Amino acid sequence: MSHIAISIPTISGKQDIEIQVTINNEVQSLHYKVELFYWDDCLNPTGRHTDCISEMLSKHDPNWMVYYIGAPTENFVPITFVDRQSKESMKVKNS
Repeated sequence: MSHIAISIPTISGKQDIEIQVTINNEVQSLHYKVELFYWDDCLNPTGRHTDCISEMLSKHDPNWMVYYIGAPTENFVPITFVDRQSKESMKVKNS
């Protein structure tokens, strides 16, 4: 799948993003969400951040795939997910 960058307004907290694109007169939709994962929510918040992210993602809804892990702050890391169904439909249409 090709990539383009789209600026998203900065809003604190969870973001639910629906994107529709038209490629060669064919409309396709993708559903993304951005969630903030707080270090204090880890079982060991003073441990390595990679372990913390892995722990938090292991409990996440399996219908969503990790798309992008943003730059961490002192308090949290923003993670972007894409809905598995919309991701799979894009693969099929690009094949």
